[in-house]
This record gives sequence, structure tokens and C-alpha cells, in this order.
Amino acid sequence: MEHIIYQIEEDLAILTLNRPEVANGFHIPMCEEILEALTLAEEDPAVHFILINTNGKVFSVGGDLVEMKRAVDEDDIPSLTKIAELVNAISYKIKQIAKPVLIEVDGAVAGAAANMAVAADFCLATDKAKFIQAFVGIGLAPDAGGIHLLSRSIGVTRAAQLAMTGEALTVEKALEWGLVYRLSEADKLEKTREQLLKKLRRGSANSYAAIKKLVWESQFKDWQDYAALELKLQESLAQTEDFKEGVRAHSERRRPKFTGK
Repeated sequence: MEHIIYQIEEDLAILTLNRPEVANGFHIPMCEEILEALTLAEEDPAVHFILINTNGKVFSVGGDLVEMKRAVDEDDIPSLTKIAELVNAISYKIKQIAKPVLIEVDGAVAGAAANMAVAADFCLATDKAKFIQAFVGIGLAPDAGGIHLLSRSIGVTRAAQLAMTGEALTVEKALEWGLVYRLSEADKLEKTREQLLKKLRRGSANSYAAIKKLVWESQFKDWQDYAALELKLQESLAQTEDFKEGVRAHSERRRPKFTGK
């Protein structure tokens, strides 16, 4: 794999996003590798737990804005639609896997990556973390199952407000609202993870699989219908002048001037 690092440590599969040069932005190849690694971990009987983390000072900006700028310049909307499809599939996979999924957030986590953090069973975060629904800033709506996940996690009103304002959610508030399981200093994040794994290793894999199945059936079994609508809306938004303006404005480091077109 070129864009992530996949390794096994005892009963733990570790997926490390490894594109720090673009703040771990998602593009098609990296998304495909994440899905491949999740499948490997899911099917490996020696793996009981899965951890997602990153290399770099920023956990992830979400979609690769360099790739978005290329797609806008070349009118390559299908590639943007494909990324939206893939990031939704990643969140779907995280929720479907019958094994506990942990995610470690150190630094800013935005866009699709923020919603993957919500999809995880346990989010461990440092005091440097902040969560940003960045989509509105470039004329898009949340992807990676964002509204579906957030509305069930923190409530419909809070989810809509975060999506509409794009305001950064502090790690302290994320902890208060239940998005973050444990908060620690950066140099103590690994110790926090090991404490959680020690607790989880006392439990039964059968129980964890049943719990995840029950969570899915009680809250997420209509995911496919939601995903189809999410993709349809993102594809439509990606063809608007507002989206193109948002991407260009970000590239030029200026505030976008949206017109509703």
C-alpha cells in the first residue's frame, strides 16, 4: 500500500493514514487502500481490534483539496463523485465490522475524516484535536455518512448547526457531547489506548459482534437509502458554481463569494 501503513501488533490491526504532505487528504487511491485494509482486518481471525490513526500534525483535512482543484479545473466531476462514494463506504464498513474500531485523533480532523471519527466505536483524542464539518465552506454537504452519524450521536439540531456553520467543535465539547471517549495529552495517547485495549481484552468477541449488530439494527439499517441520497446530493452540489468558487477560493486563500448558482 502506498498511501496508508497497515500493520498487526498482537491482536490489533493498525491503519495509519500516510499522506502528511497533503494533510492526509482523501483521494481515490487512499480510500481504496483504507477499504482494503479494513477488509483484511475484518477477515483476519487473529485480529480482534482495529485502530485508525495518522502520520502528521493534522489528522486529516478530509477531501484532498489539491485533487478537488484539479477536478474543478478539468471538469472531472466523476472523480469527485467517486471519492464521495468511497468515504461513505468507509464509514459504512466501520459500523458494519463485528470488531471494535478505535480511532486516535491528534490535531484537526475535518470533513469526511471527522465523520469517520464519529463512525468509530471509540474515539481517543488529544488536547490538540478539533472536529470540523468543513463542507459548507466549499459549497458541499457532509459526506461519509455525516448527518446520519452525527444526528444519532449528538442530536439532529446540533448536527445541523455544525454542518451549516462549519464551526470547529473543540475536543472538550466533543468529550462532553459523547463524540470522544477519552481525552489525553499527546504524549499519553498511546497509554490511553493501551488502557482501553486492556479493558476490552477482558470481554468476549461474541459480545462485541452482537452489540455492533444491535446498534446497526436499531440505528443504521436504513444506511443504504441515506447513502444513495447523500451521493446524489453531493454529485449535484459538485456541479454548481458555488462549489467551484469554494475550491478556487480555498486555493487562493480568500473568502468564497457564493451566489447560490
